[in-house]
Amino acid sequence: MAVKNGDMVRVDYEAYLVDEDVLFDTSKEDKAQEAGIFDEKYKYAPMPVMVGGGKVFPGFEQAIEGAEVGEEKEATIPPELAAGERDPKLTELFPLREFQKKDINPYPGLEVSIGNRRGTVASVSAGRVRVDFNNPLAGKTLRYKFTVTELIEDPEEKAKAILDLNFGTSEGFEFDVKEDSVEITLAEVCKFDQSWPMARFALVSDLRETLGVDTVRFIEVWSKVSKDDEPVEAEAVPEEEPAAEE
Repeated sequence: MAVKNGDMVRVDYEAYLVDEDVLFDTSKEDKAQEAGIFDEKYKYAPMPVMVGGGKVFPGFEQAIEGAEVGEEKEATIPPELAAGERDPKLTELFPLREFQKKDINPYPGLEVSIGNRRGTVASVSAGRVRVDFNNPLAGKTLRYKFTVTELIEDPEEKAKAILDLNFGTSEGFEFDVKEDSVEITLAEVCKFDQSWPMARFALVSDLRETLGVDTVRFIEVWSKVSKDDEPVEAEAVPEEEPAAEE
């Protein structure tokens, strides 16, 4: 069965910079280790992709659409269908002392945050630091080797994949998918992970679009220890996201 727009799939992939022939991203742990880009904080597994959702580069999304499950494919993606062309206006100079005040020793390749923008130090000279705010992949032609490993059709599995896509994990969450609503019991990690509030808004939008539901409810459970040191449920507080207005 060929993948079509609107499908939820999982994709195993390797992504290379064509000019340098360098692997810069992958869903495969062994390939990441071989290339020296292994990140122990990252969960290596086929990536969930909502085809047509705009979560991956347009060129990669176009290559996934029409692929058969289990089929090994390769796609070369020009900059305009990837991270875009480089914009020289997005390279700016800053006084070195501004970094020193924050105990930052800038060097080429260092990722920095200035204001609400993230950039990469391009050069340091004569008391000045040149920072490039372009996407690091801007102007690059990319090559993807990939396989669609799964077409997700079960509503609950779709909900889990959407959570994986927006929050990085669905472990510890519980799902109850009905015809017009989705109820999600939150995992403990949501109580202290600062990225959860922003992920939640994207999650609600994607769940409504993919599952065609009107309402998304989040249930946050807090527990206390009884006199016998046995955990008991204190309360379950539903947090409802109202239906979007037409």
